[in-house]
Order: sequence, then C-alpha cells, then structure tokens
Amino acid sequence: MKEDSAPCSWIPDLSDASGPIYLALADAIQEGIAAGTLPEGERLPTHRALAAALDLDLTTVTRAYGEARRRGLVDAAAGRGTFVRGPLAQPPMVEPLPAEIDLSMNLPPQPPAAAIPAKLSQTMAAILRRSDAARVLSYHPSAGGTAERAAAARWLAPLLGTVPPSRVLVTAGGQAALMALLTTLAPPGSTVLTEQFTYPGLRAIAVQTGIALEGLPMDGDGLLPEALDAACARLKPAALYTIPTIQNPTAATMPPARRAAVAEIARRHRLAVIEDDAYGLLPSAPAPPLATFAPDRTWYLGTLSKCLLPALRVAYLVAPDDRCAARIQAALRAVCQMVPPLSAAVATRWVQDGTALRLVEDIRAEAARRQDVARRILPAGSFAAHGQGHHIWLRLPACRSATGFATQARRFGLALVPDTAFAVGPAPDASVRISLGAAPDLDSLAAALGRIGSLLDENADALAEIV
Repeated sequence: MKEDSAPCSWIPDLSDASGPIYLALADAIQEGIAAGTLPEGERLPTHRALAAALDLDLTTVTRAYGEARRRGLVDAAAGRGTFVRGPLAQPPMVEPLPAEIDLSMNLPPQPPAAAIPAKLSQTMAAILRRSDAARVLSYHPSAGGTAERAAAARWLAPLLGTVPPSRVLVTAGGQAALMALLTTLAPPGSTVLTEQFTYPGLRAIAVQTGIALEGLPMDGDGLLPEALDAACARLKPAALYTIPTIQNPTAATMPPARRAAVAEIARRHRLAVIEDDAYGLLPSAPAPPLATFAPDRTWYLGTLSKCLLPALRVAYLVAPDDRCAARIQAALRAVCQMVPPLSAAVATRWVQDGTALRLVEDIRAEAARRQDVARRILPAGSFAAHGQGHHIWLRLPACRSATGFATQARRFGLALVPDTAFAVGPAPDASVRISLGAAPDLDSLAAALGRIGSLLDENADALAEIV
C-alpha cells in the first residue's frame, strides 16, 4: 500500500474552525500535543495524506505544518516527514510577524547603542551654528571643496595609502559616480564586463546609456581571471566593473593573489577598471583593493552608504590621475551638479573627529551578530556569506525557482530579492539575496529567518511526497 493512501493516524476536527484553515490546523496540532493525543516523536501524516483526509488543498496543510514548526511544535526532515517535538509546559507565546519585514534593501544595520540619529542631529546643529553656516547652505564645487576632498583622502588611506586630494572626488552617492564614469568611459554600444551577478544599479545605468553588459563566470572567490582574459581578447571592452570585497549579491571576496591577476590582465589589455568597494571597510582585516595593484587603470569608488548611513548620499571616487579627475568632475557636474553640501559637511566632520570610524566599528560588530543569527537558524551550508557583511546569498534546491520562492516569501510577509535581479545573462543557480541589516533588530531578523527556514523545509517536504 502506498504511504499516502494509508489511513491517517491523526485527523483533527476542524468543523468549528474560524479564520484561516492553516492556522486552525496548526492550533489543532498544538492542542493535540497539550492533550497528549500527539505524543513526543509521533510522525504526523504526510501533507498529501492529511490534505486528502480533510479535503483540503495540499498547500493549506503545507502552510499549517510550517506554522507549527515556527511555533516550535514539530520538527521536519526532508525525506523522513514531520515529527512532534514533545509536550509543552505551557502554550507557546507566538507573536505574529509584522505585515512586512523587508529584507530586500542592503542596508547597514543601525545598532541602538551607536545612537546614530542623535549623533546626526547634534552634528547638523553644530554645523549650522558655525560662522560660515551660510556657505554650507549654498552651491559648492561639483566634486567637493578642499576640506571635503582632504577628509575623503584621509578616510580611504587605511585601504589605499596616501592619495593626493586632487585625485579624490566627493560625489552624491555611488550611483551618481557610476553614471558619470560610464557615460565618460563607455560610449553607447560599447561593452562593459562584470561578474555574472552584479549590482542592479549598474544594470539600470546600462539600459539608460545604451551600453552592453557581459557577465563573466565566478567561483567562491569571485571573478575568474581566465574568463576576464578571454573576454578582453574577444570583445575589446570599454571597462570592467567589479565588486571584489563582499560582492553584491554573492558575498564572494577576491583573495589578494586573484586581485593581482585581474590587475595584470587589465594592464595587459589596457582595460579601465571600476572598482566598487562599497563594503571594503566592513572586514576587520580587508584585502588590498584592486586600485593598489593597478592604480594607473583603476577608478576606485567607496561609498558611505553601506558602512555608515545611506541617507548621507556621499561617496568618494579616486581617479587614476589628476587629468582623469578633472574629466570626471565635468561629468559629475552634468549628472548631479554637486554633492549635497550639508551631507558632505556631516561626513567631513565625522571623518575628522573620529565619529565615522567608531560608527563603522559598531556597524561591523552588529553585522557579525546578524551573521551569527543566520548561521544558527538557516541550514548549514545553504548560503554564502562574509562574517561581517550585510547580506547572505541563499542557494535554493534545484527544484525551486528563485522568483517563485521570493513570491512565496512575500505571501508570508517577507521581501527577498531573486537572482534574476542581479543576473547578467542566464542565472546558473536558483538563489535569493537576504539583507540581514534591513531588519530593525535581532529578534525581528530571527523571526524572519525562521520563516524562511520553514519555507525551505515545507518545499522539501511537499516535493518529497510527489510521485
């Protein structure tokens, strides 16, 4: 006899149920455990068998079992089934998840102890009390004033070493800098190389400017140098755009030897390199940027949005030389006129008085705590991550599509980003990016990741029963 056609060992009475049936079924499991009719270790009926016995849709039972797992009532194992955990001393207090936990935006976490809103308020008040406050509220040079550019060079010195402020441009966020760079370096119809998964903002710029993107294969250490070499010979690209540290979205980080290999290929092919180092200051022991291997070919972009605060809209762009800096400054003026002076003033003051560095340390520590939560809740080996990064790259079973999984998560109040948002060309695997920093606190993050874990288990259980 097929297992799914065997009589159910447990069939609850749902005749008086009100509200969603899947919640009523989860309540029945809870009540059965409390009453002793579902003893510890009892294997619950398969999703399909119970759905047939109760005349319910398979998805309703799947959701009910997932809810029971979230409450701590049952354990599920792919291929073995769902089992009762055991009697509870008292009914669990199940707090409903918020209507929406948005894990789609790759935000730096804001640890409460850092008191960032208070620091921002105090700094802005101090700036506006200065004798030259009127200057802050007026127009500024398109790439920042002398003080702002000097502070930017100081901020980047731990990564790049000493850089003349004349080569540093202060921009209105990384996206404005990328637009200025690509409209200057890559004429319409030209090709820009990038990783096979890349920052969606780059894809948006490519559509607007008429350039073609060519995605290159990656492994766990990032871009493959041999693929870059072959693409340069075949396509004669205008530039390479790469995120070598905590790559968005795969979280891969190039080791120094690979960075040196990429730099050598770029120099040999006379290829311009755009190094987006948005996450470069997050590792406590960062690898040397590509710009240190090929400073004459690399445009280095470091934004404050990922290591401090997105609302500042301040990024620092380092050009290969003074002539290149002047060229891009003209493009920046056309793209965004200038960096917001008040934002630039806040960033400059924080760099000068050490606030920025202390905030990065706080955010780095909070990011590490959130990575620990992800490792504790999600299945081991199911995702790629950096221990001090803001996101993880969750690999789905081969039978699942990333878009379908993200859609299902949305029905459970979670916003994730499927691999199709990042793919340049066909997506070879089914994956979703989960932004850990976007959750308001660790408890909310744990609840959201628990729900994602349940969705993974539910999908595996339901698929295992299909014959």
